[in-house]
Amino acid sequence: MTGRVDFYFDYISGYAYFAWLRLQEICERRGVELGVHPVLFAGLLDHWGQLGPAEIPPKREWVYKDAFRHAKLHGIELSCPKFHPFNPLLALRLSLREVGGVEQRRIVSTLFRAGWGQGLDLGSRDELAAALEREGLDSRALIEKASEPAAKEALRQNTERAVARGVFGVPTTFVDDELFWGSDRMDYIELALDGRDPLDHTRVREALARPRQADRRKVRSGDGG
Repeated sequence: MTGRVDFYFDYISGYAYFAWLRLQEICERRGVELGVHPVLFAGLLDHWGQLGPAEIPPKREWVYKDAFRHAKLHGIELSCPKFHPFNPLLALRLSLREVGGVEQRRIVSTLFRAGWGQGLDLGSRDELAAALEREGLDSRALIEKASEPAAKEALRQNTERAVARGVFGVPTTFVDDELFWGSDRMDYIELALDGRDPLDHTRVREALARPRQADRRKVRSGDGG
């Protein structure tokens, strides 16, 4: 069994909320260390040249439908944030280890529940503060620390380290150095934790080595067609 799980997330993702609920239970049950890494999803999108789900109207609608189905089937409280997309920067900085210290996981749980469970505005300083206060956390001190240049730099570095590790979306979970994307791969994560990952790395390397025959043309601004 491995000794390390790392979770990369942005509050902008409802699937990160689902993954957080499951991962905590899995790691606590197994006594596995859980590293918690807030990152800026927009930064990942910019780096890899992708659009977010909310930027593609039919995908945005599908994601909401899928999320409500999942929540209903699994008994998860889901209201969705008051606004979406929203600016997640303060919430992410509040969730840094450098800001929350030993309360990091409690802060993350509080903010996920406030936004995705209770429908609060995760882009609002006042609503973030109220959510933290209701949980007995010192919102003033936390927000002051999260607003310092050091916290802003820490979030930037978190995102850069995530990119360097190959993170392209949220939520992303690593079991040691194996990447799992999304909230619907918890069974794979548990297999990996048990040392029973069925993946044949040789076959993956062989598939990746096959030559490309066609590429989608990248349309630049001003191009037609």
